Amino acid sequence: MKKQSGFTLIELVVVIVILGILAATAFPRFINLQRDARVAKLRALEGAMQSAVAMVHGTALARAGQGTVNGCLLPAAGTAVLGVAMEGSSAGTPRCIAVTAFYPSDSLAGIAKASLTLPTAAADSTPTVAELTAQGYSWSAAAGMMVQNAAGGYTATCAVPYTAAAVGGVPIVGPVDFSGC
Repeated sequence: MKKQSGFTLIELVVVIVILGILAATAFPRFINLQRDARVAKLRALEGAMQSAVAMVHGTALARAGQGTVNGCLLPAAGTAVLGVAMEGSSAGTPRCIAVTAFYPSDSLAGIAKASLTLPTAAADSTPTVAELTAQGYSWSAAAGMMVQNAAGGYTATCAVPYTAAAVGGVPIVGPVDFSGC
Protein backbone atom coordinates (compact mmCIF):
# COMPACT_ATOMS: atom_id res chain seq x y z
CA MET A 1 0.00 0.00 0.00
CA LYS A 2 1.08 3.51 -0.69
CA LYS A 3 1.35 5.88 2.19
CA GLN A 4 -0.81 8.95 1.53
CA SER A 5 0.04 12.31 3.03
CA GLY A 6 -2.22 15.31 3.50
CA PHE A 7 -4.78 16.73 5.85
CA THR A 8 -7.81 14.91 7.06
CA LEU A 9 -11.25 16.41 6.74
CA ILE A 10 -11.43 16.96 10.50
CA GLU A 11 -8.15 18.89 10.52
CA LEU A 12 -9.36 21.16 7.71
CA VAL A 13 -12.66 21.84 9.49
CA VAL A 14 -10.84 22.71 12.73
CA VAL A 15 -8.56 25.18 10.91
CA ILE A 16 -11.53 26.81 9.17
CA VAL A 17 -13.40 27.15 12.47
CA ILE A 18 -10.37 28.74 14.15
CA LEU A 19 -9.97 31.21 11.25
CA GLY A 20 -13.68 32.03 11.46
CA ILE A 21 -13.44 32.77 15.18
CA LEU A 22 -10.41 35.01 14.65
CA ALA A 23 -12.13 36.87 11.81
CA ALA A 24 -15.29 37.36 13.87
CA THR A 25 -13.34 38.96 16.72
CA ALA A 26 -10.92 41.04 14.64
CA PHE A 27 -13.25 42.30 11.88
CA PRO A 28 -15.41 44.60 14.05
CA ARG A 29 -12.28 46.31 15.36
CA PHE A 30 -11.17 47.20 11.83
CA ILE A 31 -14.65 48.50 10.99
CA ASN A 32 -14.55 50.93 13.94
CA LEU A 33 -11.44 52.66 12.61
CA GLN A 34 -13.56 55.03 10.50
CA ARG A 35 -15.60 56.01 13.55
CA ASP A 36 -12.40 56.44 15.54
CA ALA A 37 -11.10 58.80 12.85
CA ARG A 38 -14.28 60.91 13.00
CA VAL A 39 -14.07 61.04 16.80
CA ALA A 40 -10.40 62.12 16.57
CA LYS A 41 -11.38 64.83 14.08
CA LEU A 42 -14.01 66.08 16.52
CA ARG A 43 -11.49 66.12 19.37
CA ALA A 44 -9.04 68.08 17.19
CA LEU A 45 -11.80 70.51 16.24
CA GLU A 46 -12.69 70.95 19.91
CA GLY A 47 -9.07 71.83 20.69
CA ALA A 48 -8.90 74.25 17.76
CA MET A 49 -12.09 75.95 18.94
CA GLN A 50 -10.79 76.27 22.52
CA SER A 51 -7.50 77.73 21.26
CA ALA A 52 -9.34 80.18 19.00
CA VAL A 53 -11.55 81.29 21.89
CA ALA A 54 -8.50 81.99 24.07
CA MET A 55 -6.59 83.80 21.33
CA VAL A 56 -9.52 85.94 20.19
CA HIS A 57 -10.49 86.78 23.77
CA GLY A 58 -6.98 87.91 24.69
CA THR A 59 -6.66 89.98 21.53
CA ALA A 60 -10.12 91.51 21.99
CA LEU A 61 -9.34 92.58 25.54
CA ALA A 62 -6.04 94.11 24.46
CA ARG A 63 -7.57 96.01 21.52
CA ALA A 64 -10.94 97.03 22.96
CA GLY A 65 -11.76 100.66 22.27
CA GLN A 66 -8.60 101.33 20.23
CA GLY A 67 -10.56 102.07 17.08
CA THR A 68 -9.65 100.41 13.81
CA VAL A 69 -6.74 97.97 14.14
CA ASN A 70 -5.65 95.86 11.16
CA GLY A 71 -8.69 97.06 9.22
CA CYS A 72 -11.18 95.81 11.81
CA LEU A 73 -13.06 97.87 14.40
CA LEU A 74 -13.68 96.61 17.94
CA PRO A 75 -15.60 99.04 20.13
CA ALA A 76 -15.06 99.16 23.90
CA ALA A 77 -18.21 97.06 24.37
CA GLY A 78 -16.43 94.10 22.77
CA THR A 79 -19.15 93.35 20.26
CA ALA A 80 -18.36 93.84 16.56
CA VAL A 81 -15.34 92.55 14.63
CA LEU A 82 -11.76 92.02 15.66
CA GLY A 83 -8.68 91.88 13.44
CA VAL A 84 -6.61 88.87 14.40
CA ALA A 85 -3.62 87.62 12.40
CA MET A 86 -4.72 84.03 11.95
CA GLU A 87 -3.01 81.11 10.27
CA GLY A 88 -4.35 80.86 6.76
CA SER A 89 -4.37 84.61 6.16
CA SER A 90 -2.66 85.41 2.90
CA ALA A 91 0.37 87.71 3.07
CA GLY A 92 -0.18 88.27 6.78
CA THR A 93 -3.56 89.92 6.18
CA PRO A 94 -5.58 89.75 9.40
CA ARG A 95 -8.93 88.06 9.46
CA CYS A 96 -11.74 90.08 11.01
CA ILE A 97 -13.46 87.78 13.49
CA ALA A 98 -17.01 88.55 14.66
CA VAL A 99 -17.00 88.85 18.45
CA THR A 100 -19.65 89.09 21.14
CA ALA A 101 -18.71 90.10 24.67
CA PHE A 102 -15.00 89.83 23.74
CA TYR A 103 -15.33 86.20 22.55
CA PRO A 104 -15.95 84.76 19.06
CA SER A 105 -19.61 84.89 18.14
CA ASP A 106 -21.48 81.69 17.36
CA SER A 107 -21.47 82.16 13.60
CA LEU A 108 -19.48 81.35 10.49
CA ALA A 109 -17.82 84.79 10.78
CA GLY A 110 -17.03 84.10 14.44
CA ILE A 111 -15.96 80.73 15.84
CA ALA A 112 -15.86 78.91 12.48
CA LYS A 113 -13.65 81.57 10.92
CA ALA A 114 -11.39 81.75 13.98
CA SER A 115 -10.89 78.01 14.46
CA LEU A 116 -10.70 76.59 10.93
CA THR A 117 -8.17 77.22 8.19
CA LEU A 118 -10.05 76.96 4.93
CA PRO A 119 -9.09 78.08 1.44
CA THR A 120 -11.03 81.22 0.54
CA ALA A 121 -10.99 83.56 -2.42
CA ALA A 122 -10.05 86.53 -0.23
CA ALA A 123 -7.85 86.45 2.85
CA ASP A 124 -10.54 87.85 5.11
CA SER A 125 -13.60 86.16 3.66
CA THR A 126 -15.94 84.22 5.90
CA PRO A 127 -15.98 80.46 5.27
CA THR A 128 -18.87 79.35 3.10
CA VAL A 129 -21.02 76.29 3.61
CA ALA A 130 -19.48 74.80 0.45
CA GLU A 131 -15.95 75.25 1.83
CA LEU A 132 -16.94 73.66 5.12
CA THR A 133 -18.53 70.73 3.31
CA ALA A 134 -15.43 70.24 1.15
CA GLN A 135 -13.37 69.90 4.35
CA GLY A 136 -15.85 67.50 6.00
CA TYR A 137 -17.45 70.09 8.31
CA SER A 138 -20.77 71.81 8.60
CA TRP A 139 -22.15 74.60 10.81
CA SER A 140 -25.45 74.93 12.57
CA ALA A 141 -26.33 77.62 15.10
CA ALA A 142 -28.11 74.95 17.14
CA ALA A 143 -25.48 72.17 16.91
CA GLY A 144 -22.22 74.04 16.33
CA MET A 145 -19.46 72.53 14.19
CA MET A 146 -20.38 69.12 12.83
CA VAL A 147 -18.17 66.48 11.26
CA GLN A 148 -19.43 64.27 8.45
CA ASN A 149 -20.84 61.07 9.91
CA ALA A 150 -20.82 57.51 8.60
CA ALA A 151 -23.86 58.09 6.39
CA GLY A 152 -22.06 60.95 4.65
CA GLY A 153 -24.29 63.62 6.17
CA TYR A 154 -24.16 65.92 9.15
CA THR A 155 -26.11 65.57 12.38
CA ALA A 156 -26.07 67.25 15.76
CA THR A 157 -24.92 63.93 17.25
CA CYS A 158 -21.50 64.16 15.58
CA ALA A 159 -20.62 67.69 16.60
CA VAL A 160 -18.77 70.10 18.85
CA PRO A 161 -21.35 72.58 20.15
CA TYR A 162 -20.38 76.20 20.79
CA THR A 163 -22.44 78.50 22.95
CA ALA A 164 -21.49 82.15 22.63
CA ALA A 165 -20.61 84.14 25.72
CA ALA A 166 -23.27 86.18 27.40
CA VAL A 167 -22.23 89.60 28.70
CA GLY A 168 -19.99 88.93 31.67
CA GLY A 169 -19.84 85.20 30.94
CA VAL A 170 -17.65 82.83 28.99
CA PRO A 171 -18.47 80.75 25.92
CA ILE A 172 -18.90 77.02 26.20
CA VAL A 173 -17.04 74.71 23.82
CA GLY A 174 -18.43 71.18 23.95
CA PRO A 175 -19.07 68.72 25.31
CA VAL A 176 -18.32 66.76 22.17
CA ASP A 177 -21.22 64.57 21.04
CA PHE A 178 -19.92 61.69 18.94
CA SER A 179 -22.82 59.30 19.45
CA GLY A 180 -23.91 59.73 15.81
CA CYS A 181 -20.49 59.45 14.20
